Amino acid sequence: MQDVRMRIGTATLLTLVAFFSVPGAMGVFVWWLVFTPRLQEVKRIRIVAGTLGLIALAALFIIVSGGDGISYLIRMGAIILIGVWLYSEQETGEFLHLGVWLLGNRTGFELGMIAEMGMQMADSLAADLDRIRMAMTIKGQPWGVRILVPAGLILVNDALVRSQDTAELMAVRGFYRGGSFCPQFIHRRYDLIPVMAAIVVGFLAFVPVSEFLILYR
Repeated sequence: MQDVRMRIGTATLLTLVAFFSVPGAMGVFVWWLVFTPRLQEVKRIRIVAGTLGLIALAALFIIVSGGDGISYLIRMGAIILIGVWLYSEQETGEFLHLGVWLLGNRTGFELGMIAEMGMQMADSLAADLDRIRMAMTIKGQPWGVRILVPAGLILVNDALVRSQDTAELMAVRGFYRGGSFCPQFIHRRYDLIPVMAAIVVGFLAFVPVSEFLILYR
């Protein structure tokens, strides 16, 4: 799905559907299996696996405490999978196109630029984490829980330094507010198929088939 407007709209709808009902989450999972490359294009499979593992652990605690952990696991798992698909499909510059299309060359430009910078920052943090793990391996030190706090401090410090450098660079170049940008979007005809399928999943999640048949009669 190349058009970012269709992609984000579809992801938003599916996320809401998965959040509000277990049948909806199961429908979202089926949609994810049919219309996405699944986990084949995930950039960092370890992060995804770790996130799903934390979701499963939280669900276990909910079950032990007497709550409905299975419902939580199904709904949050579907939401995570949709988020993974959305992130893996994201291309550089798409948020800028979307922001200007929605809110114009002032507010939209600034929000789109902030979103793009946030995505670049996330990629930079992931790359820094890989470098830290490589340095620990070279030194022969094990990677464990005790390393998380020092590594987190290093990542936060690097992020603050990058942010300051970026702000100084934009100030030197005279950036004040907004900018001039012409958004463009590429979409294919068969991109409408997953969009329509997502709408059907949402409809069936909120209007059960039995009630629909009653209304039809």
